Amino acid sequence: QVQLVESGGGLVQAGGSLRLSCAASGNIFSINTMGWYRQAPGKQRELVATITSGGNTKYADSAVKGRFTISRDNAKNVYLQMNSLKPEDTAVYYCNADRIGYYSDSAPYYIRDYWGQGTQVTVSS
Repeated sequence: QVQLVESGGGLVQAGGSLRLSCAASGNIFSINTMGWYRQAPGKQRELVATITSGGNTKYADSAVKGRFTISRDNAKNVYLQMNSLKPEDTAVYYCNADRIGYYSDSAPYYIRDYWGQGTQVTVSS
């Protein structure tokens, strides 16, 4: 009933830009913090950036801060603008929601730590 669907990934040359989108669907009434994570081949999944329902943002480290911007236009959609891309940004990018409130048969439910299926970003040198 609840889904997070990412889009916007693809192949881009170093120095280029991509904008990732994540849309939450379902009978959702609230989502707390949403974020982007990435997993490169042979590496663990790592945090890229998060944004709270109030718009407060956090970036993982200096490797992406200043190049990536996370934004959110409502409770259900989150974006990641990625500029000045580098080959080391190549990874599968995942959308995450830390807690989603939704209705099922008119009853409220909450699910935690919910993930999308991921979108591939490949940066060529």
